[in-house]
Amino acid sequence: MNILILGGGGREHALAWAVKQNPKCDRLIVAPGNAGIAAIAECADLDIMDGAAVVTFAEENAVDFVIVGPEAPLAAGVADAVRAAGLACFGPSQEAAKLEASKAFTKAVCDACGAPTAAYARFTEAEPARRYVREQGAPIVIKADGLAAGKGVVVAMTEAEALEALDDMFSGAFGEAGAEVVIEEFMEGEEASFFLLCDGETVLPIGTAQDHKRVGEGDTGPNTGGMGAYSPAPVLTDAIAERALDEIVRPTVAELARRGTPFQGVLYAGLMIRDGQARLVEYNVRFGDPECQVLMLRLGAQALDLLLACARGELAGRKAQWADDHALTVVMAADGYPGSYEKGTEIKGLDDLPEDSFHMVFHAGTAARDGRIVATGGRVLNVTARGTTLAEAQARAYAMVDGIDWPQGFCRRDIGWRAL
Repeated sequence: MNILILGGGGREHALAWAVKQNPKCDRLIVAPGNAGIAAIAECADLDIMDGAAVVTFAEENAVDFVIVGPEAPLAAGVADAVRAAGLACFGPSQEAAKLEASKAFTKAVCDACGAPTAAYARFTEAEPARRYVREQGAPIVIKADGLAAGKGVVVAMTEAEALEALDDMFSGAFGEAGAEVVIEEFMEGEEASFFLLCDGETVLPIGTAQDHKRVGEGDTGPNTGGMGAYSPAPVLTDAIAERALDEIVRPTVAELARRGTPFQGVLYAGLMIRDGQARLVEYNVRFGDPECQVLMLRLGAQALDLLLACARGELAGRKAQWADDHALTVVMAADGYPGSYEKGTEIKGLDDLPEDSFHMVFHAGTAARDGRIVATGGRVLNVTARGTTLAEAQARAYAMVDGIDWPQGFCRRDIGWRAL
């Protein structure tokens, strides 16, 4: 079959790598792709935010299955357009994608179905929000309501930090995403990610992971899109996961179906775990980045079969087959990230690294220019490895990092520290 993946980051490189392992895949196109993806798939110049353009391209290229990678085209309704054209598509509808596109929407769904989450209040004006922060005190969590590329959440440890975050959001630092703000109770515990496929009715767990959001070692400094991840997450035990399914995920899916907007795609539940109980931090409606990289390295070729079953409403009776192993990914970012950084710097040494089911460098922000690989983004490479233990996976990943010659890049050297 011919498959089109929308997106051009590390998540999409990982998806493309896994899909390519499956003999069902005859032709693989990724739009727009990146330098790493170009080595295993065709890259296409396509506006992935334009549903009509995606449909036209798919029809012209005899595409059988469309996989939507990032959240922005899902929030724009691209999956709706693809399905309306009669094509199989992996990704939720625009209405269901509000679980990520609107923090306030998610809170309303949780209220309706009784899913445990943080206490909260919503604001569209700065002064009432500031008063609320002063009344509640710190620590407290400030969230832009809409999509902000993973950067619209501030965990404020002081009142001053919270007020500064409100000023940023209401002054337009996050564009329309900050027009409404959700202020939440600070939840203590350890955060982990729970990934599930849903075909509108059946919910299938496909793995757990733990991300490292902060830029500095020991989880210090500002939040980023993610500096590394590992899978599985030991803190998310089978018992806690089953309880989260019963108390959070299945009630959410049932509430969306009750509203006439069944969820079809991957549901990524960020959970705060304390004393053996989980509360919902937030939902995402696409694979996490960089969590997708560790999940795909562990899932391999079966990923395509599971995504297809999800899109076709055939998840009932399916099960993810896991090797009893671990995967870890280290994000290499451009110096200065998540602030300003230089683009166009050359990366050397990639051709000398192993590429197999235990070692992969997934590209995020790269391009090929005159035979060279150059950095084009903030998060640039995802150096990923598997091992029989997490320590072995970590050692393999950092051995690969040490083989990369990129003076203008940096990474955290402690990915996996909580579990280890």
